[in-house]
Amino acid sequence: VQLVESGGGSVQTGESLRLSCVVSGSTASMSSLNSFSWYRQGPGAQREWVATYPFGLPSNYADSVKGRFAVSRDRTKNTVYLQMNGLKLEDTGVYYCAAVGSTEIAGRENTYWGQGTQVTVSS
Repeated sequence: VQLVESGGGSVQTGESLRLSCVVSGSTASMSSLNSFSWYRQGPGAQREWVATYPFGLPSNYADSVKGRFAVSRDRTKNTVYLQMNGLKLEDTGVYYCAAVGSTEIAGRENTYWGQGTQVTVSS
């Protein structure tokens, strides 16, 4: 499975951005997927979880972005989105898209990562 993020950029506080993550792969690998997530890594910080879109279940969000960010999926385009509104300085970082897929081994899953897209928020 390959994931390619786009949509990052430089914005001012309070503005919005929409990140996209195009997902591709073999039919078998794509059909194994069960969720998409977004993570971010700020300057000098560890990568942190932002949001998850589990198939057939409500999305869930980190407290720091709840009410401002929304994750969605367009199955026809094999694309996952992260709509980010009311951006704050602390939202600055590299944003990564991830996909989780099941395997034939019970309890074992594969996680696939994109290369990341930079989001910079300034005042």
